[in-house]
Amino acid sequence: MAATFIDKAHITVKAGSGGNGAVSFHREKYVAAGGPDGGDGGKGGSIVLLVDDNMSTLMDFRYKRKYAAPNGADGQGSRKSGKDGQDLVIRVPRGTLVRDAETNEIIKDMSDSQPYVLCKGGRGGWGNAHFATPTRQVPRFAKAGLPGENHEVVLELKLLADVGLIGFPNVGKSTLLSVVSKAQPKIANYHFTTLFPNLGVVWVDEGVSFVMADIPGIIEGASEGAGLGHDFLRHIDRCRLLVHVVDVSGSEGRDPAEDLDAINEELRQYSGELAKRPQIIAANKADIMENPENLENLRARAEELGCPFLEISAASHQGTRQLVGKIAEMLASLPPVTVYEPEYVPRPPEVDTSAPLDIRQEDGVWFLEGPWLQRLMGNVNFADYESRMWFDKTLREAGVFRQMEEMGIRDGDTVSLYGFEFEYQR
Repeated sequence: MAATFIDKAHITVKAGSGGNGAVSFHREKYVAAGGPDGGDGGKGGSIVLLVDDNMSTLMDFRYKRKYAAPNGADGQGSRKSGKDGQDLVIRVPRGTLVRDAETNEIIKDMSDSQPYVLCKGGRGGWGNAHFATPTRQVPRFAKAGLPGENHEVVLELKLLADVGLIGFPNVGKSTLLSVVSKAQPKIANYHFTTLFPNLGVVWVDEGVSFVMADIPGIIEGASEGAGLGHDFLRHIDRCRLLVHVVDVSGSEGRDPAEDLDAINEELRQYSGELAKRPQIIAANKADIMENPENLENLRARAEELGCPFLEISAASHQGTRQLVGKIAEMLASLPPVTVYEPEYVPRPPEVDTSAPLDIRQEDGVWFLEGPWLQRLMGNVNFADYESRMWFDKTLREAGVFRQMEEMGIRDGDTVSLYGFEFEYQR
């Protein structure tokens, strides 16, 4: 049943690699000695996440699990740079949490409308035009592009709603949502009519409105995965206020006060913080109530819990405006919808540095090349001090600096690593 609503998806994303630089020399009639004119490789495309308010589920990720941005094009002669790889934009519903698949740490909460670069494309390699010097006028080498970043992530949808309607199945939550907003949820007289959350915007007054979510019916054992379980309990996490809809009609022979306690226990089992969220108790179907004692018992229980209590009938619109007014009144004093802060800190990649690097000196410039060095540089943010220090430490521990010193490098010499140049200091 729950397969109709997908709110969690595991995907693999890979940014494009940079294009390779070109080795080329100017050739033109009547020009005696054309110099190097190899162009740079293009930058690889990045993986970019963007909120799409037309999406309400993660269904698009059910079958497509791997996303790869295109690589940058190689450079060409005549100093022509390769074309940059186009960014791959992945659209997600508002409220999607992006987590690292290995640690489950939050990378980004997609609750705003700003695009987020999840994986950066690799830098393009330099063409041989970059390496010409007065003493090295015919450089016959260029640099390869750097690989793009890749990541395995879990997308988890937590609805961005101010108010969550909770309660057992078939108590009238969908009907209430349809009455107070323009949402049109499927409504029928059987359990689990609602198989995925429905959202509706409720207008109260000029400049006053809120978003209400009809959360599918919770049953006993939901906190342990029974019924629709965790699939939908997580959608209440962000709600600032819960409206607990309880059927007081007695049409199913249930005790409303016991139903109230049962659902609250499920909330407590799932999250102690969620159990403390402010609630309004809405006694629904009061117009067809068979036993007034049920209503009074529920009212007494609501008073014990310190929760506001309203009698309503969603079907006949009885008390619904009063309920909307009470919701707006309470929301005015509650903090805004939760936006989760990032927890994820990128771990240094595990790179096997045992293979020897190609180290050579040309015209006072030291060039370092090797597959593991290229992979290492693809994971370094050279704009960040700590990242640069980690990079320096890795090279030092791999014995690269010792080897260069044995080969005669001196302080002040220039070191070139795939287009990045720095001055050597012991």
